[in-house]
Amino acid sequence: MPHLVAPSVLSANFANLQSDIELINTSEADWFHVDVMDGVFVPNISFGFPVIKALKKLAKKPLDVHLMIVDPDRYAQTFKEAGADILTVHYEACPHLHRSVQNIKSLGMKAGVAINPHTSVSVLEELIHDIDLVCMMSVNPGFGGQKFIENTYSKISALKQLIQRKNSKTLIEIDGGVDLNNYKKLLDCGADVLVAGNTVFSSQNPSATISALKK
Repeated sequence: MPHLVAPSVLSANFANLQSDIELINTSEADWFHVDVMDGVFVPNISFGFPVIKALKKLAKKPLDVHLMIVDPDRYAQTFKEAGADILTVHYEACPHLHRSVQNIKSLGMKAGVAINPHTSVSVLEELIHDIDLVCMMSVNPGFGGQKFIENTYSKISALKQLIQRKNSKTLIEIDGGVDLNNYKKLLDCGADVLVAGNTVFSSQNPSATISALKK
């Protein structure tokens, strides 16, 4: 399967969000990556339900919603109603992760699990068959534009080995610091989905940058 590119709306121009949404619609991008932060699990606050609903009305591609919040189970149904196609929760925020994943899937969404840079991929061994997507944080969650953590490469390789050993179809998504210098190495290590924020929206030609990331 060809790899996917999911531009992060967190790096878009909020003063002209519709224009950036239309840019992604007409580009080679595959998904919209939408970061939801509560100021508690991470030291930042981002989109709420009204913005996601507005985004869904304009988006012609799936919404990949990444919850960086405490107690995400409370809001799974509401995110489904707002328009999430993929809903990702953090391993570190879910004491009953299997239940959280099954709840997301029962609502008709694909279920993702995100892990922070310090979290070992081994924690997903018993659940890898149930997860549609693992979102591997390659920066500490909370803010865009951070420096890529080099240890991510070995973690991708370890996760790919786990997925293959368990004969799972789970996709590996890399979130944080993805750029035109490292994306090929990420793919070589086993990444399936590249989240790119600043790399896309700070470039002079975002569509061309997305096309480059797709090659």
